[in-house]
Amino acid sequence: MTGEFSNQSKSSGLSFSEGDSCWLNHEDLPWQESGSEGFWIKPLFEDKQRSLRTWLMKVDPGAYSPMHAHEELEQVYVIQGSFYDQDRVYQAGEYILRAPGAMHSAGSEEGAMVMLFYSPVNQQLE
Repeated sequence: MTGEFSNQSKSSGLSFSEGDSCWLNHEDLPWQESGSEGFWIKPLFEDKQRSLRTWLMKVDPGAYSPMHAHEELEQVYVIQGSFYDQDRVYQAGEYILRAPGAMHSAGSEEGAMVMLFYSPVNQQLE
């Protein structure tokens, strides 16, 4: 993974086997540093073999991350507060889809909670 955010901690969220269903309560997980000041993550699911990640991210008020890109397809759903990039401000309930390699900034004036999904663009779940 390239870009501003990386999970450098021990916790990597849920993993599962074929045919399994899993659950967790995010309140049971600690917030972890993301590698960018003011951005905190809770890895909910990570499958390193297939390069799949689902993270809950808390963005502190005033946090900003300069232009960067990710190798994977990035999906962002704003759960709470507002979140911005170089193009506009996104409010709770809005969804952002970014192609692999798409340069973007990230930040929040008031603080935000977002759900992030990362996957290879050619990944097909069976």
